[in-house]
Amino acid sequence: MEGDMSQSFRSLASKIVCIGRNYKDHALELGNAIPKKPMLFLKSSNAFVEEGQPILIPPGCQNLHQEVELGVVIGKKAKNVAKNEALSYVSGYTVALDMTARDFQDEAKKAGAPWFLAKSFDTSCPVGTFIPKEKINDPHDEELYCIINGQEKQRCRTNVMIFDIPTIIEYITQFVTLEPGDLVLTGTPAGVSRVNSGDVIEFGLSGKLQAKFHVQ
Repeated sequence: MEGDMSQSFRSLASKIVCIGRNYKDHALELGNAIPKKPMLFLKSSNAFVEEGQPILIPPGCQNLHQEVELGVVIGKKAKNVAKNEALSYVSGYTVALDMTARDFQDEAKKAGAPWFLAKSFDTSCPVGTFIPKEKINDPHDEELYCIINGQEKQRCRTNVMIFDIPTIIEYITQFVTLEPGDLVLTGTPAGVSRVNSGDVIEFGLSGKLQAKFHVQ
């Protein structure tokens, strides 16, 4: 399967593994502590939505946020992967939005409850096209951006991630097997904001990928 992923990772993915608070400025803007090790949570595959389809605000959500993230597409089964071998398990990259029902998340945090509804509602993972790894020389030297209604909200280079991609893959695969097509989202930089019905969100990697979604 490796090297022949094209855009099929969305149909192959059994899960979306996400890294929380992997950019210091984002953790600070939400008043969260800086993590000492990768902070993991899941989105289920129902979260995927492709360009041309709308992002749907979940029922009852009053504070939906966008979080632009570099996505790592797994190319072969990965279990107990050593850090120095981690990138050999990568088939390619993409950019996605981790749409977050922030009010749902805040309510869950206060109750000590899981974040499932806040992070994994239908259309909570708008995703761009697949970029083969050969087209990205260094995934830690790319520029993420997100623009809402023509106004730039997020722009940051990936070299300031707290945990780099090999560290993330090594950590995840100690506990969870990654399968071909699985998507790992590597965290969002500062600049998340409330989005509303009718908004247009454009995001991508500068010079390599651009995606555009409407919020409904």
